[in-house]
Amino acid sequence: MTEPLDRQAVHEEMDRARATFHQLLNGASSSSLHRRSSGTRWTNEQLLFHMLFGYMLVRALLILVRSFGRLPDGVSRVFARILNSATRPFHVVNYLGSCGGAMVFRGPRMAAKFDRIIASLHRHLDAETESALRRGMHFPSGWDPFFKDTMSLLEVYHYATQHFDFHRTQLTLDQPG
Repeated sequence: MTEPLDRQAVHEEMDRARATFHQLLNGASSSSLHRRSSGTRWTNEQLLFHMLFGYMLVRALLILVRSFGRLPDGVSRVFARILNSATRPFHVVNYLGSCGGAMVFRGPRMAAKFDRIIASLHRHLDAETESALRRGMHFPSGWDPFFKDTMSLLEVYHYATQHFDFHRTQLTLDQPG
């Protein structure tokens, strides 16, 4: 995203991701959903769930940032270091979780879940004060390439779309001709 990050930009990028997700899911054949993605061990269907999961994760991260953002900086720094020490198990759970999630959320159910998550994030983002959006905490930067050492609440809302856009390029779904 080249424009400055603000509330409206985050709203717009979430709406774009939602529309893209529906296009990808609706345009995918069964065989292309079960095809391997590029650069991951997931199938396209599992990767689509993982892209959805990025938005689901944001809801939990918002609670953490709201809590740790009110504490002294050192508290979240220690918390992030502890989480970083568990990076390997995190990656295993992250991989297996998306494998399992894709078995539960398929097709219309996955699309409906995406819609509900985006609607929820819109409501939460609208309710945030400007000072709350600037509040932040340290993150386990080893867990995800889009986790920075410190992130504001607004950056956490933005994170899911960064994650989505990155993984979008790894899908190997059939392209409409």
